[in-house]
Amino acid sequence: MRFRHVDLQLIPGVVIPAAELRWRFSRSSGPGGQNVNTTDSRVELVFDLAATPSLPPLLRTRALRRLAGQLLEGCVVVTASERRSQWQNRVAAQRRLVELLQTAIQPPPPPRRATRPTRGSVERRLAAKQRRSAVKRQRRIRLQPPDD
Repeated sequence: MRFRHVDLQLIPGVVIPAAELRWRFSRSSGPGGQNVNTTDSRVELVFDLAATPSLPPLLRTRALRRLAGQLLEGCVVVTASERRSQWQNRVAAQRRLVELLQTAIQPPPPPRRATRPTRGSVERRLAAKQRRSAVKRQRRIRLQPPDD
């Protein structure tokens, strides 16, 4: 069965063409017994995030900023070697790439609105401080005056 190169859908309207994905294969150290020594089942999927025309500029800059620590020369590299067959590792690498990019292009969460603590939470905090203070007060060594 030959692996069919398919386009990856990130979100509706955003598709990464298969032509933008580069594949590299090597010997795996995972499961497979002696078969591992003879087959190139480890998969590296490389996607050039910095130069891709398939992502809109806003999403591309957001992903570049969020994945800055994981990029190699502007490229996202995903590896998979946990399966015995190259085909299953290819599927796993594609899934990982899609999940990674989907989380990277998500919009930022809304800003937190500052609120005041409730009266109950303030009272609980102060009561806990008083309990802790009492415990520490009981641990103190009291000096006794000498008996003459």
